Amino acid sequence: MRHPFFRVLPAVFLGMTSALTMISPVHAAPQSAVRIYDRIRDDPVRLNMFLRAFPKGADLHNHLVGAVYAENMLDWAARDGLCVSLKEKRILDHACTHSGEGELPAAELSHHAESENVLIDALSMRDFVPAPGDASGHDHFFATFARFGSIDDAHSGDMLAEARDRAARDHVAYLELMISPGIGGMIGAGFHHPLKGDDFATAHQALAPEIPALVQKARAETDRMEEQARDVLKCGTPQAHPGCAVTVRYLFQTLRTLPPQAVYAQLDGGYATVKADPRFVGLNIVAPEDDPTAMRDYDLHMRMFHFLNGVTPGVKLSLHAGELTTGLVPTEGLRHHIRAAVEVAGASRIGHGVDVALEDDPESLLSEMARRHVMVEINLTSNDQILGVKGAAHPFSLYRRAGVPMALSTDDEGVSRGDLTQEYVRAARTYDLSYADLKTLSRAGLDYAFVPGASLWVDHQPGKFIPACQAWPVASASCSAFLKSSEKARLQWALEERFGTFEAAVTHEGLYQ
Repeated sequence: MRHPFFRVLPAVFLGMTSALTMISPVHAAPQSAVRIYDRIRDDPVRLNMFLRAFPKGADLHNHLVGAVYAENMLDWAARDGLCVSLKEKRILDHACTHSGEGELPAAELSHHAESENVLIDALSMRDFVPAPGDASGHDHFFATFARFGSIDDAHSGDMLAEARDRAARDHVAYLELMISPGIGGMIGAGFHHPLKGDDFATAHQALAPEIPALVQKARAETDRMEEQARDVLKCGTPQAHPGCAVTVRYLFQTLRTLPPQAVYAQLDGGYATVKADPRFVGLNIVAPEDDPTAMRDYDLHMRMFHFLNGVTPGVKLSLHAGELTTGLVPTEGLRHHIRAAVEVAGASRIGHGVDVALEDDPESLLSEMARRHVMVEINLTSNDQILGVKGAAHPFSLYRRAGVPMALSTDDEGVSRGDLTQEYVRAARTYDLSYADLKTLSRAGLDYAFVPGASLWVDHQPGKFIPACQAWPVASASCSAFLKSSEKARLQWALEERFGTFEAAVTHEGLYQ
C-alpha cells in the first residue's frame, strides 16, 4: 500500500473539486505545524522523524551512479558471479581465477564480514578517516567511482529503482537524475574529429552525420535502464513499490576532464539528446572541477555551451561551478567560474557554488543571480566530505542574505551515506531555519526544476498562486485547465496537498506533543 503522502489525486487532472475541498480544513493547520516544529527543533531524534515525513519537492542534484549504497553493489556483484579485489578494494569485471592475488568471489563476502566492511568503506565515505595513502576526503570520494565502475552498465536499472524507492521513503516528489547513456560513443566520435581552437562550427558540421546514431544509442540505453527499473519496482502491478509514484527526469551528464574535442562531442551529442527525448530536460558537465584539464579548459567549455545554445536553443543548463576552495587550486582559479557559467554558458542553475565569496566582485555576481533567478543546488554533506566546507564557512547564509534562490540536494547520496532528509536536518540545525524556510526550500525544488510547464507561482514567489488558481484548495475550471497544461504545476499542486496532509497528521501525533 502506498503511503498517503504519495497518493494519486485524479481530481487535479479531471477538474473535479471534491477531493480538493476535503483538505480545506488542514490548509489552515500550518500554525500548529509551526509550533510543533519549534518545540522539537532542538531534539535531534524527533526532528529527524518530523523532517523524514516532511514533503520535499525535488532532488535536483543527484548523480545516479553515486546514489547507490555499496552493500547493493556488492550484492549485484555476487549475483553476477564477479570477483572482488581485497588488495585494490574494488569490484572486478570478471569471475575469480586461482591466480588472482587477494581476490575473493563477491558471493563469499557474506562469510567474510571484515573483508566486506573494508570494501564498503572503500566504495563509500563510510567511516572515512584520513590515513597515509588515503589522506583526503576529496580523493577518497572521487576514487570510489572507479572501484565500482565495472557494474554500472549492467545494473543501471537497479540503480534507478533504488534511487526512486529511497526518494519515495523520503517523501520526495521529483528526481532530476544525472546520467550519461551512450557517452562512450560520443567521446570516441570526438577523437575522430579534432577541434581547432574555438572553431566549434566546423566540429559541429563534422559530427553532424554521426549524431543521430549516437542519440539513438543514448535513448536505447535509457529505455533498457527504465525497463529494468520497472521490473524491479513491479510498476503497474498490485505489488508496485512506492518508487513507481516518484516522477523522474534526466540531465545528460558530460565529462569535463577529457581533451577538448572529446568534451565538445559529448556536449553536441548531449544537446541533441535533450532535444530528441523529452525524458532529458537539461544538460550538465561533471567530474572534479579542480582537475588540471578541467581548470585549464574551463573557459573553453563555457564557450562551447554558448555556441551550442545558438545551434540548439532551448536546452536548459545546470552546471557544476564553484566546487572549489583555497588549497585545491591557485587563488586565480577561484575568481570567475560561477560567473562564467551564468554569463557565458547561460546556466539556469548552479551546482555547489561553494567559492562564490572568492569570485571577483561577489556582490554584483550575487545580485545578478538573484535578479535572474539563477538557483543554487546546495549539497551540504557533499561539500563537507569533499571540500571540508561546513557550518558558518559554507555560503548557504550568504546566498540567503543576497536573495539567491536555493534548494537542498544530495549529490551522491549512496557514496555519502545519506538521503535528502539528512540534508534538511543538517540545514535546519546548522542555519536555524524556521518551518517556513524549510517549505521555501522544498517548493524551490519544483519551482526551479526543468520539468516542463509553467509554474504555479507568480514570479518564483512560493505561495503566491497564479490568478487562475487563487481559489486554492479548490481547482476552478480555469485552474484545472492550467494544471492540465503544465506538468510542473501539477507537481506543485500535489506538493501543496501533501503539505496539508502532513501538517494535519503531525498536529495529532502524540510523539510531537
